[in-house]
Amino acid sequence: MDELFKKLGFIPNESRLYMIAFSHSSYANENNLKADYERLEFLGDAVLELISSDYLYKNMNIEEGDMTKMRASYVCENACYRYASDLGFSKYIKVGHGEDKDGGRYKRVIVADIFEAFIGALYLDQGFEKTKEIVTKIIVPYIEDPNIIFFSDYKSALQESIQTEKRTLEYVLVDESGPAHNKQFTIVVKVDDIVYGKGTAGSKKEAEQEAAKDALSKLAIKN
Repeated sequence: MDELFKKLGFIPNESRLYMIAFSHSSYANENNLKADYERLEFLGDAVLELISSDYLYKNMNIEEGDMTKMRASYVCENACYRYASDLGFSKYIKVGHGEDKDGGRYKRVIVADIFEAFIGALYLDQGFEKTKEIVTKIIVPYIEDPNIIFFSDYKSALQESIQTEKRTLEYVLVDESGPAHNKQFTIVVKVDDIVYGKGTAGSKKEAEQEAAKDALSKLAIKN
């Protein structure tokens, strides 16, 4: 992992944090480890949102709603997967034997989650200011490149399309399958208690976006 640290311009104080950040639950279970990346992912997600919000507020003269949409674009699963892939994260990720045979080190949801876990480890190890410096160096080139579009916020678009009609909107988890380390979530979106869309993905957030995308396509046909 020294190559990664050198590329990002820092020396770790506590290497153990990064070992945890790159350890999937399947690897932790097989090797009787006390921790995997999931708690660090929780922390890293919040840190990434704060840093990206700070950058957009200080550098983009746009309204609150547009900042929210832009932030969603650059902290979503697709974006985190791209950041991690471009940095070569997959060669450092540790997964169990079964998950490895299934291509786990290259799965979008795992790679994206571990990027957030890495940011969590970075924050604990280096402090906020250094983390901000490193994260900004990673994400700003993507923000400034007009040819890179990670994500359309289908949930916001669906909300906007129905709010003028005062209709109710609800996302409901209808199925959860697969082993703990490779879950698949299926979510439906209801408009006025009628199912309009359905989506399946490796995280609830992405499944909701897929359901909203499906609903928007059906609403477009109806309109």
